[in-house]
Amino acid sequence: MKTTIYAGLALSMALAWTGAASAQVKLGMAGPISGPSAATGAQMKNGVDQAVADINAAGGILGQKLTIVFGDDASDPKQGVSVANKFVGDGVKFVVGDYNSGVSIPASEVYQENGVIQITPASTNPVFTERKMWNVFRTCGRDDQQGSVAAAYVTDKMKGKKVAIVHDKTTYGKGLADETKKGLNAKGVTEVLYEGVNTGEKDYSAVVSKIKASGADLVFFGGLYTEGGLIVRQMRDQGVMAPMMGGDGLFDAEFFSVGGPGVEGSLVTFGPNPVKNPAATAVVKALQDKKVGAESYTLYSYAAVQVLKQAAEAAKSLDAKKVAAAMHSGMTFDTVIGKFSYNAKGDRNDADYVVYAIKKGADGKLMFDQM
Repeated sequence: MKTTIYAGLALSMALAWTGAASAQVKLGMAGPISGPSAATGAQMKNGVDQAVADINAAGGILGQKLTIVFGDDASDPKQGVSVANKFVGDGVKFVVGDYNSGVSIPASEVYQENGVIQITPASTNPVFTERKMWNVFRTCGRDDQQGSVAAAYVTDKMKGKKVAIVHDKTTYGKGLADETKKGLNAKGVTEVLYEGVNTGEKDYSAVVSKIKASGADLVFFGGLYTEGGLIVRQMRDQGVMAPMMGGDGLFDAEFFSVGGPGVEGSLVTFGPNPVKNPAATAVVKALQDKKVGAESYTLYSYAAVQVLKQAAEAAKSLDAKKVAAAMHSGMTFDTVIGKFSYNAKGDRNDADYVVYAIKKGADGKLMFDQM
């Protein structure tokens, strides 16, 4: 009888040990793996992949290894909600994503209801963190912040210039355009044109004709590089040489490919170049060794995983609400994009934007040059 009891006890302990050793933390990454913003989705994936590899190599989070569950939202709100529901069904408690504000906002409601933290590296619309939700955070800034920076640059560096404002009617694009318009209007600048375009179209000649007729010296575009690049190309075709200015949605080398040589001279707001941050040196090298770039949202996505790890360790728990409480506590996170903390809304306390000009580098290729 004793032998049986001891054998059973040993078996139970072995099973318990095996379960602890194989325990894994499921991390979801939601973004546009396909569709018009797939290039950005690839950046997010690269950043999360590298972060998870580095964290697992160092022992994981609280002794547990991370596994990644990928979800393709294709930049579509309905698909983003479907991804969110699938993640919930898969037992995911932490999500890095989404990219588009119009996707992140509805998806966040699913996550809130099911006890999941969502930390976006790219969704900048203020509404995302203005709903008094416990579970939403971002490693990037907000449109009201970058709109203010854009407006200040225009009124300081381009005094007396006529400004046309065009947006893509999305949550992100219109939101950014409206915040920039608000900033310009507050400084006494009234736009000569305010127009919306539809995403996914190929012919923007109608709005380009309106830009030309307005006599605009600068076109501020709220939207992504796909539509922005086409508008620049078609502006040049019609002889409109006004530069384009936009937000983080244009901060991608794909903007050069879509817009062609006419994008030279364009202006873009984005955070200080994370690749040049000393804290990112080792990660940038690891990515380069894999023939992977560290541009745009790669490091912002990497930082999101770092935040989750550091918060979980501070909370000594993998319970999502306890981790979120640590994130809201005011603790400082040490990441590849710098050190920062969060306010009660889930926004960074120190998010800042700078202006980049698109110029030719020493090799003759277009590049983003921080002003």
